[in-house]
Amino acid sequence: MATPVFRPVADHALLVEFGTEIGDTAHEAVLSLDRALAAAPFPGFREAIPAYVNLLVDFDPQQADHAGAEAGLRRLLSARPPAPAPQSWQVACCYEAEFAPDLDALAAACGLSREAAIAAHLAAEYRVYMYGFAPGYAYLAGVPPALQQPRKPAPVRGLPAGSVMVAGPQCLVSTLVMPTGWWVIGRSPERILLNEADRPVLFAVGDRVRFRRIARAELERAP
Repeated sequence: MATPVFRPVADHALLVEFGTEIGDTAHEAVLSLDRALAAAPFPGFREAIPAYVNLLVDFDPQQADHAGAEAGLRRLLSARPPAPAPQSWQVACCYEAEFAPDLDALAAACGLSREAAIAAHLAAEYRVYMYGFAPGYAYLAGVPPALQQPRKPAPVRGLPAGSVMVAGPQCLVSTLVMPTGWWVIGRSPERILLNEADRPVLFAVGDRVRFRRIARAELERAP
């Protein structure tokens, strides 16, 4: 496991950092500590939120302080609860021009044809690293290097829910109508934000995702 750095956040949280770059080693350490904390929480623990390379650990400041929380977390670092097998998902995506306003520009920026860009997106396996920014926004890492470009210089407003977008090594499927500076390359009918009490989102952090190509007709048939 990577050696963590502990950073106080306000008077009620610690940020435990395992690295500075997106990668499996740091993220496995994040998930391992998250599982150990769920199995044996320290007094005052309230919530842990995993991200790419760090874990935000929130606690009740009336029951714990930064030093006590850090001591409790350090005791857990050697515990390695068995990792559950990640679930694999297939997410439908329509790449028709109407639903992929940035696909041609992204392909050109990468020196690819439109079909080659689609093939690259379909060939990759993505890993769910974290949720953030907006409800149900599952950040997927795994965009192949041939398809990676930085986000666009200016966001576009009013992108519909279900937009499949990429930026750098990341991919996500939007769940709300929102602006974005990411490259929108398709549209998915998949419901990721479920709004169910016992299962608010479709994916668990650590799950694997692949995309499958669908035609406009299948997209339009979706409820």
